[in-house]
Amino acid sequence: MIAGLMANIAVTGEKEATAWYSRLFEREPDGKPMAGLAQWLFDEKFGIQIWEDPQRAGCSNVVIDVDDLDKMAEHLRVAGIDHDEPSPGGGQRILPITDPDGNQVVFFGE
Repeated sequence: MIAGLMANIAVTGEKEATAWYSRLFEREPDGKPMAGLAQWLFDEKFGIQIWEDPQRAGCSNVVIDVDDLDKMAEHLRVAGIDHDEPSPGGGQRILPITDPDGNQVVFFGE
């Protein structure tokens, strides 16, 4: 039985990606368990990792449920992260963004 999930996003450079994702998540990573890897934990068994893998960078996609999509859009504006406004998608509203490597992060919620 599945007891947790750690999504992995392949990036070109861990240092640059850590800075961008730290702005996105409004905090530094919770850990760097090995060279080329940084991770943010949102619960004891749920999180997102960035992994330095230039050959696969730009091919990742992660979908994140948020409590307040409009608040997330405002955070992105303040953080200087480009995005369109939330729009309908999949029975909810979605807010897709793209990291500097071309990976897609999609926020969804009410």
